[in-house]
Amino acid sequence: MRIALDVSILHAPRTGIGEYALQLGRALQKVPELELSLFDGLRWRDDFPEAPRAGYGTLSQIVKAILPNAYQIRRQLMQRRFDRGTKHVQPEVYHQPSLWPLRFDGPTVMTLHDLTHVHYPETQPRDRLRAIERHLPIALQQASRILVDSQFIADEITHHYGVPHNKLQVAPLGFAPRFQPRSEEQLRMRLATYQLQMHSYYLCLGTLEPRKNLDLVIAAYLTLPDRIRQRMPLLIVGGRGWRQEQLKRIPHSAQAQGQVRLLGYEDENCVAELLAGAHALLFPSRYEGFGLPVLEAMASGTPVIASECAAIPEVAGQAALYVDPDDVDGCRSQMLALLDDDTLQATLREEGRQRARQFSWERCAQITVDTYRTAGHF
Repeated sequence: MRIALDVSILHAPRTGIGEYALQLGRALQKVPELELSLFDGLRWRDDFPEAPRAGYGTLSQIVKAILPNAYQIRRQLMQRRFDRGTKHVQPEVYHQPSLWPLRFDGPTVMTLHDLTHVHYPETQPRDRLRAIERHLPIALQQASRILVDSQFIADEITHHYGVPHNKLQVAPLGFAPRFQPRSEEQLRMRLATYQLQMHSYYLCLGTLEPRKNLDLVIAAYLTLPDRIRQRMPLLIVGGRGWRQEQLKRIPHSAQAQGQVRLLGYEDENCVAELLAGAHALLFPSRYEGFGLPVLEAMASGTPVIASECAAIPEVAGQAALYVDPDDVDGCRSQMLALLDDDTLQATLREEGRQRARQFSWERCAQITVDTYRTAGHF
């Protein structure tokens, strides 16, 4: 099968959808029956963009300031390049791994990761939100098949858009090889860089925006005894998203003493090593279509304290400690319970690794290939 895969998302700083496009694409390249052609929005290629385009975010903001309809113009230019390329590539199936596809005469598979635009429309730039609201319902109608990361999202799409379940296919995500248990010696240089001790810090991962619910973690952490905060700093790793009020509530003294540390966006290897060395991943998100950091933490042998919301329990099962996303005292209690119980720590590390073994990019790729077959009637 000749497959066209859009990888234009890889020009942006890597987040969950970018990781999906990259890791799924690499797994698909190993499937003998597939001939994979990659479209990066500018040109067709055989390899993946390995790093975000330099200055991508700044350039995007400048272009949007100059051209109010920049998003629509960009899509039109991509469509022209895509059309020219398909005449030569002649794909039998086209797969768009992020939101709605470009126009294509043949069978189209799209992946819809979540309905953030429905629940949190404020997180989308205004022109992009208008485009989503205009184009996504049509794309869901016209797509041959729709891939989703979880049954939770499949049910949401059916409920909100009326898409029949037999058009949807759940393909759970996987984790990259860099997410694995590490010894203290393996992490020595990384931990020394941040003046950290093995298993002696909490970690939050994800784009900094309200639905990630950092307020809960910050409030719970600040109620811990000072002696604990002195030896167990809270690291917050992620690019800045929409609204930053929760970060303004961090006392200056907590940051000055190194108790709460805002590291910003870090590269993938740094994130993997910090995750493997953490005492626990704190993931209190209110809404996730999957919750990739939860799986990556479990694969790394790191305990997870997460909110029991959306698709998160579908990923973590019984291998995590859960909290109500509005219960500060409950979050604090779980943090203390894990801190004081070596047996619980060991149990969560082992159960997390076992749970993670149920997920892989190879499995995701095989389900995706089966979906291509169904879409193309092969």
